[in-house]
Amino acid sequence: MSKKNFTGGLSSLLGDQPEKKKPGRPTTQTKEITKSSQEGTKEGEVRATFIVRDEPLEKLKAIAYWDRLLIKDVINLAFSELIAKYEKKNGAVKPIPKK
Repeated sequence: MSKKNFTGGLSSLLGDQPEKKKPGRPTTQTKEITKSSQEGTKEGEVRATFIVRDEPLEKLKAIAYWDRLLIKDVINLAFSELIAKYEKKNGAVKPIPKK
């Protein structure tokens, strides 16, 4: 009895298969990416990392869960309300000077 040679793998048995496309809508990237933190985000969004206390974060997650919102939407709402409160008291936020 001869020994079988399986060095070609499964692809040698099946032959060349056409590359499968991912299901769903094709990705369209029209925004200009200027920072790596913008990769994979929508227009006007940027990825950021923050260190926060445990308790407020858990409450924020719970608000997002019970209101059926994304965590980023709850954070954006909190940011918007804080900025509006600040501007009402202090006037428009001045941008940080560029060096």
